[in-house]
Amino acid sequence: MTAEVDPLDLVIVGAGPCGLAAAVAAKESGLSHVVVDRGCITESLTHYPYYMTFFSTAERLEIGDVPFTIPEPKPTRREALAYYRHVVAHHGLRVRQYEEVTGIVRRNGGESAGGSGFVVHTCTREGRERRSRARAVVIATGGFGEPNRLELEGGDPDGRVIHYYKDPYPFFDQDVMVVGGGNSAAEVALELYRNGVRVRMVHFLDVFDRGVKPWVRPDIDNRIASGEIPMHWGSRVTRPGPGTATIVHEETGEATEVANDWILAMTGWRPDRTLLHGLGVETDPVTGIPAHDPATMETNVAGVYIAGVIAAGYNANKIFIENGREHGGLIARHLAARTPGPAAALRGPEGFSTNPDRMDGFGR
Repeated sequence: MTAEVDPLDLVIVGAGPCGLAAAVAAKESGLSHVVVDRGCITESLTHYPYYMTFFSTAERLEIGDVPFTIPEPKPTRREALAYYRHVVAHHGLRVRQYEEVTGIVRRNGGESAGGSGFVVHTCTREGRERRSRARAVVIATGGFGEPNRLELEGGDPDGRVIHYYKDPYPFFDQDVMVVGGGNSAAEVALELYRNGVRVRMVHFLDVFDRGVKPWVRPDIDNRIASGEIPMHWGSRVTRPGPGTATIVHEETGEATEVANDWILAMTGWRPDRTLLHGLGVETDPVTGIPAHDPATMETNVAGVYIAGVIAAGYNANKIFIENGREHGGLIARHLAARTPGPAAALRGPEGFSTNPDRMDGFGR
């Protein structure tokens, strides 16, 4: 195991847009910091459909005062990925990719209690363990921690259930069931239909969710009305069989067996709150929102902050990049105000330590 590094002001867990925005704000406030992510930079965006276009316009996705200049008003997935990589390079952000946080331990009461802050335990893809000490931590792990899994009798023995969708081509001339009633489910079903896929939909409610985009809704409604995309309202898929799947109506209990090769579960995701719970952060049992002060984003545990979608709880439509990107500034201002004078004096204008024993703020 590597030796424990010299204390940082801040460890940010999660290299999504909101985590990166927090890193930029920390740097501009003169706070030594590092970003750690179990995947790559903006990992969740890499799982979006290849040809997806964002609902938000480019300027609403900007972070770190770096212009997001593109030909069209709304960026594509590819343009967004390139932009956030550019932000990291432009600001020289320190990001440890493919390094998973395995635990965070409070030391002597945490930052605000006058203790030594936290020890963040991580493990690289090669299995190398590392410990990083920090006065505070930011949990910015997003909303894609765990998928909302289907309850299937006998499970998914042949691996046909997929929670990510990227493009329709692997499903050509296949029988595909799209489960869900949100915008993702509607858009996926339409794209599959137009690319030679025999697609049907299943939703446990009797109507689509309110979040279906206004230009998508008439299209999917017409395809369902014409029978081009069969729709099973108020139903659930209960059991996959060899080349088939069984759909059961919620009220009547009527079971229908249909041909099936793949099940695309567009049923949403939920945040992974393991790190928060391990630190003692309380979560509202109804809303799923971690206890925190919206003015500072500090949780009920001193020195533990949240940023981005994880602050929205179960309502994934409450916080997006365009409002979650503001959290980093709130955190940096709050933490910088607590920074001891001697520690602040050790930082140069770029936000990194000028102490030769600390080098770049990591203790390397």
